[in-house]
Amino acid sequence: MSQVKINARDIIIEVESATPDTFLGIENLASAVINKSENEETVDTTDYDSQGVYEQEVMQRGASMELEGMAKKDRLTGSLQPGRARVEEMAGEDKVGYDSLGRIRFRHPMDTEWKIWNCTFSLGEQGGASNDKTSWSATITKSGPTTTAAVA
Repeated sequence: MSQVKINARDIIIEVESATPDTFLGIENLASAVINKSENEETVDTTDYDSQGVYEQEVMQRGASMELEGMAKKDRLTGSLQPGRARVEEMAGEDKVGYDSLGRIRFRHPMDTEWKIWNCTFSLGEQGGASNDKTSWSATITKSGPTTTAAVA
């Protein structure tokens, strides 16, 4: 078996559109970082029989994904690219309760399955200094178990 290093920039991340099972690529990312222990909760199980050694068990698993890039809009219409627009829509003020949940899927090109998350979306800070392009960022937080689907 030949092992290769994986380019972070090759990750494919898509958000589900308003049409179920139809996904849109999230365009022009400069960084995508998955934190597989976000929202993890543990319980201390240390007792007198632990002989002074800390013990714990995981009670809850979680994960999140941080996306970053530069803000980008159509010069004439001011509209966002479709994937970014959907992320911003899902992070909108009216998206609370059940309506705050959406889905993403992601993989690297050599993967044979998509990882699929039910998740919530939050937008990060946007802006920059005098000689910067405006930043864009979003946090996607997994809600429930990861599922998979074959790459078609």
